[in-house]
Amino acid sequence: MHRRQFLGGSTALLLVTLGGCQGGLRYSLIEAIQRLLTLSSQRALASLMAPGGFYDSQVARIALPDRLGGSTTGSILGQFLAGAMRSRLTRQINRAAEKGAERAAPIIADAILAVSPEDAAAILKGSGPAATALLQRQMGSSLIQYMLPGVNEGLKLADSQVVTQALKLATGIDFAGLRDDVTRKASNAIFAEMGKEEMAIRADPQSTNDPVLIAALTALK
Repeated sequence: MHRRQFLGGSTALLLVTLGGCQGGLRYSLIEAIQRLLTLSSQRALASLMAPGGFYDSQVARIALPDRLGGSTTGSILGQFLAGAMRSRLTRQINRAAEKGAERAAPIIADAILAVSPEDAAAILKGSGPAATALLQRQMGSSLIQYMLPGVNEGLKLADSQVVTQALKLATGIDFAGLRDDVTRKASNAIFAEMGKEEMAIRADPQSTNDPVLIAALTALK
């Protein structure tokens, strides 16, 4: 493995040549980060958009808003959300999150292509989900805006009656408030799931069968 360092603008790009291939395999570390994020996002979204993807995930399950939690057991809302009704409502908001996630892939893909870390080598050398954290910072609230129409639609599909009934009994929250809460949590959940996938890739680069990722994640250790 040979390394040559070049300066481009304010960012130092490390070009790596991987031996063993005809002419060698050359790539920038930013390309490696983009590949890492692309694979992490693809795996995360495939898992979350599957039936029950959010609800069945320990990382991504969407919890009911506090104002729909029925914390006062003696209240009408608390009685309504006892047992099976709470489960129905929780499943419904997680199904809505799946609909929102369907709209996430294009905007995440565009954001990955625009990633421009100040220190690409440090991000690749990190042990945690550093690349995912960078993407989340650079995207800000844009993912929420793209997902919101999908969540809005999802809350009205399937078991929408339980949403209507709960909101009628709740105080301090309406449909728009519920939609916004679910969308924000779903956006955070996508990044959490991406982070989990990124750490799995870092732990076993060989499983990706991607020579660029394998080279980048092993060369800088």
